[in-house]
Amino acid sequence: MPPYYLGRLLRYAERCGEDVRPLLREAGIAPDIASRPRGAVTPEQMARFTQALWDHTGDELWGLGRAPVPRGTFHLLCIPLVHARDLRGVVARFERATKVLPGVPEARAVHGGRLTRIEIDLRGLDDPEHLGADLISALLHRVAGWLIGRRIPLRLLELPCPAPPYVSDYEQVFGRIPVFGAPAAVLGFDSVLLEAPVVRDEADLAGYIREAPHELFRTRDYGSARSDQVRRILEEGLRGHRPDSAEVAARLGMSPQHLRRLLREEGTSMSGLRQEILRDAVITSLLRGDESVEELAARLGYSEASALRRAFRRWTGAALGAYRPGASLPG
Repeated sequence: MPPYYLGRLLRYAERCGEDVRPLLREAGIAPDIASRPRGAVTPEQMARFTQALWDHTGDELWGLGRAPVPRGTFHLLCIPLVHARDLRGVVARFERATKVLPGVPEARAVHGGRLTRIEIDLRGLDDPEHLGADLISALLHRVAGWLIGRRIPLRLLELPCPAPPYVSDYEQVFGRIPVFGAPAAVLGFDSVLLEAPVVRDEADLAGYIREAPHELFRTRDYGSARSDQVRRILEEGLRGHRPDSAEVAARLGMSPQHLRRLLREEGTSMSGLRQEILRDAVITSLLRGDESVEELAARLGYSEASALRRAFRRWTGAALGAYRPGASLPG
């Protein structure tokens, strides 16, 4: 990932009086990374360093705000968002939350026909290197896309800072080059996306928070195809309740017949997606090696292990044992 993020974060940590060397060791990052002009840092290393910095400072805004943003604030902010019906509700709840959570920059939604703008007031930040503008804007963009299970193409991106030397790197983070020197951070997207349903729940959020801020630093692009949205809803069945076709269609705001037609146009089906999800869950469990076949079959809703064995051979052409640790994987 672009190494300038880490360089700026290191300088903020030092400004807060932190000895960054143990934090770098915790994250598995070479201590001389800051002296390397293009030092390679993985998203996982960057996330681990950020987590260590949060834990040491107790501030989820890296010491940039007028007051510290205590640990757990991000989780508190996301709880009402995951219970919103659609992206419109997410935007409204986010706007309200930023007005009451201490230390969190205030946001304002501007609805203007085909384009919706989210403006974030960053004037209160002590942010000479403009790290907050980048990270807060990226975080909002990623969280919103994660909630609806699809990429949100930005039609407008403005940042309240001068253009840096690494302007071209913004495209891989945001999907477009910002307009620099604006009075506020602004993200604009097609208003039609406001009707996109939220496809996450509190169980998903718990996992997301445990991993935070990994998603911020990844460049993963959440698929905008209908099959991607269906897949994410069906994956909830791995944790308990298994939504049927009618429930999936209702959550996406359409009839089951219309959803079947859309999936057919994308070359897949509800049953095909279910089988792919089950296949991947089985392979993951086998590679981990922490469940018996009987336990795995029961967890995935099979009446007996033999039914799972038959299904797996049908999906992959191989026996379950071929994917156990140490086995020779099929070509």
